[in-house]
Amino acid sequence: MLSKQLLRSGTSIGANIAEANGAISKSDFSAKMSIAYKECLETKYWLSLLKDTGYIEQKAFESIYNDADELAKILFSILKTTRINPIKMFLMWFW
Repeated sequence: MLSKQLLRSGTSIGANIAEANGAISKSDFSAKMSIAYKECLETKYWLSLLKDTGYIEQKAFESIYNDADELAKILFSILKTTRINPIKMFLMWFW
């Protein structure tokens, strides 16, 4: 059951990134990337549970978890860029 949840959340990351690449607006892109980021956090959660219950070994966990953590950092950076820039543009327009 845990492994199925991991599969769902893990594959959802890629699906949402693919949808973001076909976004029709910046806000649509940001929304899809936000979902991908949240799914990445969920994936890290399921990985931790699989490790804690003994379904995966520590070494395998560390490798996969580190990859998921790096991906989460990349997605968060993308979110910061796409969400901050419109605000800066708005402030520059009115100030």
